[in-house]
Amino acid sequence: MTIDELKDIFPLTKPLPTPSNNKSIAKVIDLQFEEELSRNPTNLRTWFSYIDVIQSKLDILTPIDDDDNLDIVLKEILGPLATEDRRSIYQTLTSIYERALAMFPLNYRLWFNYLLMRLSFLTGNITAADISQLKNTRRRLVKGQPIVDLEKGDERIPWKEVSESNYLDGIVGESEWKATAAVFERCLSWMPSMPRLWILYLSLLSNPACPSRLAHTHARRTFDRALRTLPPSLHVRIWPSYLNWAKSIGGNCLTIVWRRYLAVDPYPIETYIQLLLNGEQASSRALEACKLLLKLSRLSRENHYVSPQGKSPYMLLNDWLEVCSEYADVIGVDVDQATALKPLQVGGKQNEMDRTEGTSSDQLVKSTIDSSADADIDPSSSQKLDVDSLVRQDGLSIYKDQAGRLWTGLATYWIRRGEFDKGREVFETAIDSVVTVRDFTQVFDAYAEFNEQLVTSLMDALADIEDEEKDDLEKELDDNMQSFEGLMDRRPFLVNDVMLRRNPNDVNEWQKRVALFDNNDEKIVETYTQAISTIKPKQAVGFGDLYANFAKYYESKGDLDSSRQIFEKASAVHYRRIDELAEIWIQWSEMELRHDNFEEAISVMQRATVIPKNTKVDYYDESIAPQRRLFKSLKLWSFYVDIEESIGTTESTKKVYDKIMDLKIANAQVIINYALFLEENDYFDDSFKVYERGVDAFTYPVAFELWNVYLSKFLKRYGGSKIELARDLFEQAIEGMPSKFAKPIYLMYGKLEEEYGLAKRAIRVYERATQAVSDKDKFEMYKILIAKVAMNFGMAATRPVYEKSLEELPDKAAIVMGLRFANLERKLGEVDRARSIYAHTSQYCDPRIHKDFWEEWNQFEIDHGSEDTFREFLRIRRSVQASFNTEAHYLAAQSLHTNKDKEGEDEEAANADPMANVERAIPGFVKGQTQAKVGADDGNEHENAEEATNNQDEIEIDEEDM
Repeated sequence: MTIDELKDIFPLTKPLPTPSNNKSIAKVIDLQFEEELSRNPTNLRTWFSYIDVIQSKLDILTPIDDDDNLDIVLKEILGPLATEDRRSIYQTLTSIYERALAMFPLNYRLWFNYLLMRLSFLTGNITAADISQLKNTRRRLVKGQPIVDLEKGDERIPWKEVSESNYLDGIVGESEWKATAAVFERCLSWMPSMPRLWILYLSLLSNPACPSRLAHTHARRTFDRALRTLPPSLHVRIWPSYLNWAKSIGGNCLTIVWRRYLAVDPYPIETYIQLLLNGEQASSRALEACKLLLKLSRLSRENHYVSPQGKSPYMLLNDWLEVCSEYADVIGVDVDQATALKPLQVGGKQNEMDRTEGTSSDQLVKSTIDSSADADIDPSSSQKLDVDSLVRQDGLSIYKDQAGRLWTGLATYWIRRGEFDKGREVFETAIDSVVTVRDFTQVFDAYAEFNEQLVTSLMDALADIEDEEKDDLEKELDDNMQSFEGLMDRRPFLVNDVMLRRNPNDVNEWQKRVALFDNNDEKIVETYTQAISTIKPKQAVGFGDLYANFAKYYESKGDLDSSRQIFEKASAVHYRRIDELAEIWIQWSEMELRHDNFEEAISVMQRATVIPKNTKVDYYDESIAPQRRLFKSLKLWSFYVDIEESIGTTESTKKVYDKIMDLKIANAQVIINYALFLEENDYFDDSFKVYERGVDAFTYPVAFELWNVYLSKFLKRYGGSKIELARDLFEQAIEGMPSKFAKPIYLMYGKLEEEYGLAKRAIRVYERATQAVSDKDKFEMYKILIAKVAMNFGMAATRPVYEKSLEELPDKAAIVMGLRFANLERKLGEVDRARSIYAHTSQYCDPRIHKDFWEEWNQFEIDHGSEDTFREFLRIRRSVQASFNTEAHYLAAQSLHTNKDKEGEDEEAANADPMANVERAIPGFVKGQTQAKVGADDGNEHENAEEATNNQDEIEIDEEDM
């Protein structure tokens, strides 16, 4: 069949088919239902039953896709109406529905099923999932959230592509498509407020096979009529379909529809911008997208807009700049019209165009599409943008931490416009204005890449050009290569410029800049001069080093006069720290020493250390100029005294030291150095006087170190020749001395008395030491005292010392001392005295911890005791153990030794006695026990005494009773 013959088949439903004008219907109709309906045409159930019977005949027919007798081309063109039987059923159903609707024109179910039937014969079988797509997906509207969901809110039937499904061809069956559209129009005239009917109609018009006369203008007008007809509360069901349909259509329809919707809900404005840039006409719409992005960035910066995609104001501005760079020729103005490049000023006033008037945030957000007086953010305006000015105004003056990216984007914009000189000018301006290394790296890398690509393109062009035009191109290539090489050579200087712009008071960076110039004397002097005039002394660290290096530079050139002038100027600067000023004078003096100008070096230090009349100046008072506090700088005086010791006289050196002592700025090292200096020059008495002045000036612990050195030097010098003076010095030293420093001094004192005095005096010194030293040193002092007494007066004379030590020493040390004392008495044959000492010391010894003590006493009783004394020993041990059982520290000690005790137990015995395991598992649990009585048999006396028996009062319980 030809196309014309196929067209003649349609329309199938116009005029309305009846048995009288269509013989094929007579074969399909059911006479029984016809007679029933002729008698009772108002029976709706009969109409639906009749329709179901006719539709069931479709199930008998072979599906179109499985019918091999049909021509493939016929299937593709006619789709569901490819066979005569299907067309007859379609006409019969249409006739029945039309007659039923004549009786029930307001029946929604009848209309909906009729429309679905007409739609299914045009597009194929409509599944249950397609019908569920038409249901209302209700959701709660939340402020700040989108009104519609473009992905899930579209309720139209999701059609497949024409190649994937068999639709009625829109050209051959155009009349049938129009007839179906007319049925929808007639239905909506009866029920205009039913949104599902509108959505079903819009689904028909959105079908890929729908004729173009219906699918474009008529579809847009139908969407508009749906919005005008339905109440505003139902518009949320229409707009997703409308917006997606406009997206698929594109062209001016896209912009018109989306602008209409964004006037109501600006939430998806970023989606609209992406549509503008992703379409085929992106270049013609880039200006509108650019202006929208710029306005969104400004509104977001003023907290009047929140990006649905979570973009910050800077990110929106960055997107705007990328669009400007990509469509540079379409968006921006020419160089002649652009704002002249100006260095970026720190800060910046906000332009009036940045301020959006309005009384509420909703009004401000809704105005994102509306026209405004500012052409830069008016999407309806065709005026191009001054990108250069806008980047500076909306970007560089606000987002200073992103200067590198903004400058690079601006330069890229000019380069893509072909304005290479302007792009190079922007790069140079950026390099001269950025203040961070990160921004500089971004700009410099982009600048270098631009130069490299430009040189490469010129070289490629030079290879393809004719000889006559090579001269100009070669010159341009040479200029660009020279510029590129110069840029790479300038990089260290440019980085240094960035660091100095960031902190002009950074002395280290100025020093690096001097080092970059190497042997260029003119630049070095210029850099030093610039640094001195730029740096603020109160805000710089190490400013004095800069002056010193400047002076050393002139010194290296042999110009000492200029070096002295530099030092002279440096000495008048108010530095941040006084040590910097002192270092200037020291460097000046060292310079004179290096050139053997000794008198000049001393003269410089004399100038620096001039003592004013008013010496009551606080050295640490920052409000006073450093020059007025310099005379109290110990660093300066120490250098001065070193010079005097090296090249001066003894008297001049003593005068300098005396000035330091008079100013009360000397430390312990200065005192010792002064004394050693006098000692080396045989001024021994004067050196001792210096020590005395030092110990009077300082407190402990410094005074202890001075006393230690002083007394050692005195004893080394005089020995016992001035013993009374030495005793006086020791008495002065130990008077008021803290206990932790007393031990060395007392030992030195005692040694003096032993060597040059009387033994009794030495013993008294050691006795005093036991009372003066700290607790941790008392045990050692008692050991020394006992040794000295035994050596001088015999072993028996140590008994009072032992007795006193047992009273004063802490428990742990008293136990050791008690054992020593008992051993002494045993050596002397005093067994009873030894036993008494054991009994006295036992009160400090827990039998479960200090087992060595009790074993030693036990062995002593075995060797020297009797039955009565052994019983007394056992009684004392029980009483001591009982006393420790009631004390808190015993419980802690017992828990520490629990693991050790468990390791020595027999595992089989533990398993045999479960109650014992329970008792051992309880922390601090002590089982009641009594010591066994001593048996009559002397041979078993020790064994019976050590064996423990069960408590007689303990209640025995069998395991079965438990």
